[in-house]
Amino acid sequence: MSQHDFNIANQTAPSFRTDLNNALQALATLSSGASAPSTTFANMLWYDTTNNILKMRSEADDAWISIGYLDQSVNAFRILDDTQVTNTSGTQTGLLGDQTTATWEAGTGTTESLVSPAKVKAAIDALAVTTIADGSITESKLASSAVSRVKMKTGTNSGSYSTGSGGGSGTISMDAYSFFPAHNGGGTVVIGGTSADAPAVNWSTSGTASGTVYWRYVQA
Repeated sequence: MSQHDFNIANQTAPSFRTDLNNALQALATLSSGASAPSTTFANMLWYDTTNNILKMRSEADDAWISIGYLDQSVNAFRILDDTQVTNTSGTQTGLLGDQTTATWEAGTGTTESLVSPAKVKAAIDALAVTTIADGSITESKLASSAVSRVKMKTGTNSGSYSTGSGGGSGTISMDAYSFFPAHNGGGTVVIGGTSADAPAVNWSTSGTASGTVYWRYVQA
């Protein structure tokens, strides 16, 4: 570890040699030391041994820019938290850091960055829809391909009729939202009713007949 002012003054040959070797050693060790070099130059490197951080002097020679952390315990280079990722023009395109949970929960930020599974879960929980108000989803709001298949819980039911030789007609009320009626027996049956809430089967016969109508309905 060595630091130098990098100014070789006029001096005797032995002193010159010592001064030059000290300057070269400072260059070789990146001016490493527990405190910053007293003499600085624009773009010079300094390894801060107190914090194990490699730093570079700004072009204006008025500040130190932290480059990275050197983990001496395992001999590895570490990227500092909140390091911006930029393109060649210096425009930020991402962030190597952990943005706040509130930023993820808002769900509106566009800065790419590292994120923990816990923050992903918190963002999902914060943005998840828990209640859908009546009337908030209408047919006009759904694209034609928005729903490809819906699995419904259904039930089955049936109703029967019977007439004598004179025939007759009548109505069998079905469950609300019934569909696919099937008929087994004599006479004629026609699906009727005034609405989906009150569907019915109208039947009629011209003579003695009996039959059963079967249907399936959507359960609540």
